[in-house]
Amino acid sequence: MPKKLSENSIIKRSPIVCIMGHIDHGKSTLLDYIRKTNIVDTEAGGITQRISAYEVVHKTPEGKDERITFLDTPGHEAFGFMRTCGTKIADVAVLVVSAEEGVKKQTLEALKCIVDSRIPYIIAINKIDRPGANVEKTKNSLVENGIYIEGYGGSIPYIPISAKTGQGVPELMDMILLVAEMEELTGDTKKLAEGIVIEAHLDKQKGMTAVLVIKDGHIGTGMYVVCGDRIAPTRMMESFLGKKITEAVFSSPIRIIGFDKLPKAGGYFVTFDNKKDAEEYILEEKEKEKKIPIKNYSAEVTNDEADLNIIRIMIKTEAAGSIHAVEHEIDKLNKEKITIKIVGAGTGNISENDVKQAFGRNPAIILGFDVKVDASAKDLAERSGIEIKTFDIIYKIAEWLAEEVEKRTPKIMVEEVTSEIKVLKNFSTTKDKHVLGARVEKGTVFVGEEAKIIRKDVEIGRGKIRDLQKDKNKVGEVREGVEFGCQFQSEIIPLPGDKIQVYKVMEK
Repeated sequence: MPKKLSENSIIKRSPIVCIMGHIDHGKSTLLDYIRKTNIVDTEAGGITQRISAYEVVHKTPEGKDERITFLDTPGHEAFGFMRTCGTKIADVAVLVVSAEEGVKKQTLEALKCIVDSRIPYIIAINKIDRPGANVEKTKNSLVENGIYIEGYGGSIPYIPISAKTGQGVPELMDMILLVAEMEELTGDTKKLAEGIVIEAHLDKQKGMTAVLVIKDGHIGTGMYVVCGDRIAPTRMMESFLGKKITEAVFSSPIRIIGFDKLPKAGGYFVTFDNKKDAEEYILEEKEKEKKIPIKNYSAEVTNDEADLNIIRIMIKTEAAGSIHAVEHEIDKLNKEKITIKIVGAGTGNISENDVKQAFGRNPAIILGFDVKVDASAKDLAERSGIEIKTFDIIYKIAEWLAEEVEKRTPKIMVEEVTSEIKVLKNFSTTKDKHVLGARVEKGTVFVGEEAKIIRKDVEIGRGKIRDLQKDKNKVGEVREGVEFGCQFQSEIIPLPGDKIQVYKVMEK
């Protein structure tokens, strides 16, 4: 780990903030508003692409300029993954909740991530400018879901805002700084930088590039950054605005260009004064990696595992530590009707032998993380119908597997009553066709729908609505509370007082 150079250089640092919540509740709109209004025009004009982390300057009510770093993460899945890797990426979270819709399932998923990370958070009740906004109802929705805000039995601060107009956003920024002040965030200006990799990609012109957020310490030109077994000199450093810089300190988002291999998003980085120390650190970490035990799985297929409701998985990763991360992602999946069974795990590229081990009455899917597929393995897999999926972002494995679970989950066909009719009179019956006078008791009735005849709470037959009339005019539908005439086709004669339940067959 980087050595501490001084004990008397510890000063206050600015907070790193993540904004989370339901995708439709205005998270991105809020981030865009903050970015556009708190980065000076001349600087903002230099931003040519969407960035994953940026610094803003907020003027407090006292007239003081305070810096805040905002993370524009892909969502709570990515945030959660970074947390499981042992990284505390943010200091403060803002949970955005719509004043129109209140708490949704995705809100609670984001909240769980925040709570598990043990960081303080603020509720931003957004869209207060919308006609359907109801702040009081939203507050009650928060409390009903165990989010006890100030004045409602708890201490969680909340700010009503409009990310569209900016109403309440300055107050939200003030609250972020107040919460951060209570956390007493500090950093050491003389410590070698360490922090989190937010994203990494291959720039066709510049090469291997990564966006880092410094959690502590300083970084300058002539140093070396290490993330896992990835290394980069600090010859080419940029600010979040894309401007060349020669140094940066804690809480700053920076871009480092020149990694030998792409570092992992969510990975922890450290900094060294020289290449020798950096390379020694990498060798030490690799030795530690070799000592991480890999669970011994059996690839043999039992009679139960031949069941197609069991998804058999083999894991191949570039390092032993990554196997545990993949296992964790798999454990998070909802597997009520489908079982996921890991039947093998190992490090290195996917080989022909791995494909052979995947054979069976219920072939295993080979999941590779940050590994390549040998040509012979690819050829054998294609000929044998063995599926190989490779990923370079771990949480994408869980997303893909969730879709696979959904596809393989047995579907149950159920009948769902959509409307109910009360028979008032049977005007005539000719063979299996009956002219009825009726009233819609609930729902809306449409021509052509299937229905059940219910007499004294017992189903006595089934039929179909062939024709609907209202005021002697043919219509396509009749709504609740309306009396109408209809032609009903059935082998059973409906009688006054019977109920006709219209239904649809649904897949669940």
